[in-house]
Amino acid sequence: MQLSVSKPAGLMVSAATALALTATAGLADIRFWTTEEQPERLAKQQEMAAEFEKASGIAVEVIPVSETDLGTRATAAFAAGDLPDVIYHTLQYALPWYEAGILDSDAATDVIDELGTDTFAPGALGMAATEDGWASVPVDGWTQMIVYRKDLFDEAGLEAPTTYANVLAAIEALHNPPEMFGFVAATKVDENFMSQVLEHVFLSNGATPVGPDGFTGFDEAKTIEVLDFYKAIAEASPPGELYWDQSRTLYFAGQAAMIIWSPFILDELAGLRDSAPPTITDDPTSAELASKTGIVTNFAGPSNPDGAAWGDIRYFGITADADTDEAMEFVKYSMGDGYTATLSIAPEGKFPVRTGTADNPGEFIEAWSTLPVGVDRKAPLGDLYAQEMIDEIVGGLDVAKRWGVEEGQLALASKIINSQAINRVVRQYIDGEIDASTAVAEMNDELAKVE
Repeated sequence: MQLSVSKPAGLMVSAATALALTATAGLADIRFWTTEEQPERLAKQQEMAAEFEKASGIAVEVIPVSETDLGTRATAAFAAGDLPDVIYHTLQYALPWYEAGILDSDAATDVIDELGTDTFAPGALGMAATEDGWASVPVDGWTQMIVYRKDLFDEAGLEAPTTYANVLAAIEALHNPPEMFGFVAATKVDENFMSQVLEHVFLSNGATPVGPDGFTGFDEAKTIEVLDFYKAIAEASPPGELYWDQSRTLYFAGQAAMIIWSPFILDELAGLRDSAPPTITDDPTSAELASKTGIVTNFAGPSNPDGAAWGDIRYFGITADADTDEAMEFVKYSMGDGYTATLSIAPEGKFPVRTGTADNPGEFIEAWSTLPVGVDRKAPLGDLYAQEMIDEIVGGLDVAKRWGVEEGQLALASKIINSQAINRVVRQYIDGEIDASTAVAEMNDELAKVE
């Protein structure tokens, strides 16, 4: 019923925005493609463009593009010599577009150098690194999190779940079904959520299926450690086909000690969204569960003591067809004087990849923590969570990783993940249908066929 009410309103806003864009298009100096196309987010970007024009005299046409169409739109525009000046894009396009000649990496590198390389999260820069600089300018991102009941960990004298060993020790101490499950692992094979969680767990133990020359297959010893760990957390989970929905529901009900989730849970956890309320108390607007929660972004397996965080980063790409100087000024503004406004578009999923300036190194983290989050109610993250938790949330971007980025094989790694072959074989192992060595061999056999 809610959709039938809200959809026409959204369409009306989109239509009005489209008319406004059409009316001003001929006056714009540069064009900016954005995948943040929801009406409220688009309106904020229009406001930012207006503020930038006041400050610089450069008019910006903000053009919404669906994320699913972005790749084909960019390829077609490149062929026609009609690329926009700046594109807000996902990680998956940074290096392929650089290699294809769509992006002007010299311009992006100059922007990063001018803003100060050491003011950016190293992980976010590393994912877009080229031989001579960077393909695009990192804008924002988020890191996947182990969300856990810090109050129960403290009562039991447990260490935070920063390693496989710590997670297993916590399961041993806290798993008491059906009142309390030690974990809620992702086990629904056809859900991307399982793919995302598994990549994080594999990365944490240094296990990857790709190298600089392409597919390498998983190292058997590291992968068996991953499989044994994942089977243990699955056995500490309820039976059935589990994904993000059950994870959140059980944690919100006080029946799970640990889950893996994205930061988009943070406002819901604090009782700010009526459609997903915590049920641990009788008050669905209570922030009590948030106060009892801790998070870990970087965790480590036995073969990778440094561990890894799974990160999703977005970038500003300055294109090969851009009015370069004006495009650079727009990106510098959006990452400088306008950066807090950039993050305010959706603060719960836009962690600052630029922490501050040379004069004020923590400026943007501090500003971000004061931005209101939530749907039915609003509150700043800094009012809901302790500073150490805010630091952990942002700090994950310093060490964020993804398969194939460092090796220059992100496209192949993405195809491997999307095949869901890893999900299927891991589920077979969890269910006791095959042993660990067979599981590694079967994964490698199936993934070798991915092109």
